[in-house]
Amino acid sequence: MTSPLPCIQPHWPGLPANVGALATVRAGGVSQGPYGDGQGGGGLNLGTHVGDEAAHVAANRARLSAMLPSQPAWLSQVHGVAVMDAASLHGCVPDADASVATQAGAVCVVMTADCLPVLFCSTDGLIVGAAHAGWRGLANGVLQRTVENMRAQGAMDILAWLGPAIGPQQFEVGQDVLQAFRDGARDAAERQVLNAAFVTIDGKPGKYLADIYALARAMLLRDGVAQVAGGEYCTVSDAAQFYSYRRDGVTGRQASLIWRK
Repeated sequence: MTSPLPCIQPHWPGLPANVGALATVRAGGVSQGPYGDGQGGGGLNLGTHVGDEAAHVAANRARLSAMLPSQPAWLSQVHGVAVMDAASLHGCVPDADASVATQAGAVCVVMTADCLPVLFCSTDGLIVGAAHAGWRGLANGVLQRTVENMRAQGAMDILAWLGPAIGPQQFEVGQDVLQAFRDGARDAAERQVLNAAFVTIDGKPGKYLADIYALARAMLLRDGVAQVAGGEYCTVSDAAQFYSYRRDGVTGRQASLIWRK
């Protein structure tokens, strides 16, 4: 394996030595225009569904694959809660928003451009996973389903890393989003924690700034995942590093990946 691309190596305390993880940025590829690197150069758009030239996406994915032990288990993400076995896909691209792997070399991957990517691993490094969590997926339990799948395969203690997503100063939402989390709260204490992730916006009744990182931490804690790293990026604010759908509309997708060595 080589390292031909700029990428983020997660600062993830406790990550087992037998687990590899990375997140791509927008630079390092061949895509042009709104899918470029934002600096006039080629971008590493990895999404096949965003209007970019198919040949460019294929070239970008080939560059990424050169860094990995196998082809990533790509998903057709639908803001749902389905979890797949990454090693079983064999090039199929199912409608799902998370995958788990117990087989060495199988690569779990999710693509994002503001939604939250969450990477998981058991503390012994034998089971890994990745989930795509926009607010709908978070509220509906995609992280819970991923954790349940990992535990069903033998994971005990689980670590999580929150990858690049829209930051708390940029994520403007309506009353419907706040209500979705309130309705899903398991008790008054959790409802209070979830409410704290929403800040009212002066002059905009019924509008809030939501902290997707805080929401994810709350969802993970309810399922016994307390060792959570990451959460320091903002895809909207950092145009030099990240694609952002909310900022640009037509744009590419970056990826977050994890695998057992």
